[in-house]
Amino acid sequence: MTIDWQEQAKKYRNQYLKDLKELISIPSVRDDDHKTDEYPLGEGPTKALLKFLSFGKRDGFVTKNLDNIVGYIEYGAGEETFAMQSHADVMPAGDGWETNPFVMTEKDGNLYGRGTSDDKGPGLAAYYGLRILKDNGIVPNMKIRLIIGTDEESDWTGMKHYFDVEPQPTLGFSPDAEFPLINGEKGNATYETTFGSSNGSEYTLKEFDSGLRLNMVPGNATALVETDDNEKFVDAFTDFLDKNPLSGDIKATGDGIAVHLIGKQAHAMAPENGVNAGTYLAAFLNQFNFEKDAQKFLSFIANYLHDDTRAHKIGADYVDDVMGDLTMNVGIMKFDFRKGGLVNTNFRYPKGTDDTKILQYLLKVADKLAGRVKEVGHMVPHYVDPSDPIVKTLLRVYSQQTGDTDAKPEVVGGGTYARMMKRGVAFGALFPGTQDTMHQANEFQPINDLLKAMAIYGQSIYELTAK
Repeated sequence: MTIDWQEQAKKYRNQYLKDLKELISIPSVRDDDHKTDEYPLGEGPTKALLKFLSFGKRDGFVTKNLDNIVGYIEYGAGEETFAMQSHADVMPAGDGWETNPFVMTEKDGNLYGRGTSDDKGPGLAAYYGLRILKDNGIVPNMKIRLIIGTDEESDWTGMKHYFDVEPQPTLGFSPDAEFPLINGEKGNATYETTFGSSNGSEYTLKEFDSGLRLNMVPGNATALVETDDNEKFVDAFTDFLDKNPLSGDIKATGDGIAVHLIGKQAHAMAPENGVNAGTYLAAFLNQFNFEKDAQKFLSFIANYLHDDTRAHKIGADYVDDVMGDLTMNVGIMKFDFRKGGLVNTNFRYPKGTDDTKILQYLLKVADKLAGRVKEVGHMVPHYVDPSDPIVKTLLRVYSQQTGDTDAKPEVVGGGTYARMMKRGVAFGALFPGTQDTMHQANEFQPINDLLKAMAIYGQSIYELTAK
């Protein structure tokens, strides 16, 4: 069958935009503080899942909801399963938006809103790619499932549940990254370092707070400090702002001096793209005569973690010829003069090193500062050989539709659901040359890119399951 995939995609433009607008309007951030039996990960993620499944029911697909945390839209039959793994949850919006993050806004050919790029826009494009097959009467030779998770941005509870109760897919891709294709994902290890709560007298760190998620570079940081020399402290802060790439403000309150720094959010897989407000705030405060646990907390961040996305200072740096650099993101930093301090670090590491080695480097530094370290999350590196038919087929389709004959598979630091399948890769929908705004304020995706991705996904599904 000869199909003009890009012309097919254009026919769905208006319906696609209508559906995406509905998805974006749901603030599907995981919310454990308000979870219930009906909403195991909070109301938003479940409602976004149900909305996604409602599209499948409307369009005549088989759908299944697995306990309101994961579900799938199915087409075709057979012993083998081709899977596309997407997610309906999003990161917290954060500050700095020029539009309402949960109202999809079209401007200059771009769609703005939380989830337009990660991952509601691409996931819905994959759904419409599948719909092109169904609406053209193309019958696949295996089951095709679009699997929708609800907490990809945190613990993967939903997708893990799917793999616990459903068979392992034969092969597939996750539309949750970038084109041309990602066949390797670095290991992902997260550690929590804690400190006591004691302070000195000349400077008292009452509060320190930065970071929303482990996999985001913090764009904001605040601290509350008590000192007898307010003028010196304020002057130093003004000088610090003049010399560093952040904005901020400082004011006296009844409880002390409140400091606020504004950096730039970014995805933890490429922390060099952000400006970590938390580590910069620790670097500012570390120049003052804090004492005891407060000083150790600040010193750990300022002297060993700040401005070092490759972890040279703690000695964990590593480079692999195929998978590239180890990267480090300092995602959450908190101190309370009653409860103590906490620092969460997230490492994306290549083959050749591992989570145990990284832990030893952290322990060596933390021991000097009376800190305690434990590993709180880990996924091993994932790699699919470039000679695998899924890699070769997807690259060929991408090249045919874009004209990019030099396209090659890549290895990244991001972690997608694809790594849960032995023959799983990440495939779009961010095109080369398009600004990556995932996990950032003013997240967007060009409309034409999403329609092009829809066409690529449609042909890819056809080539792998029906041709």
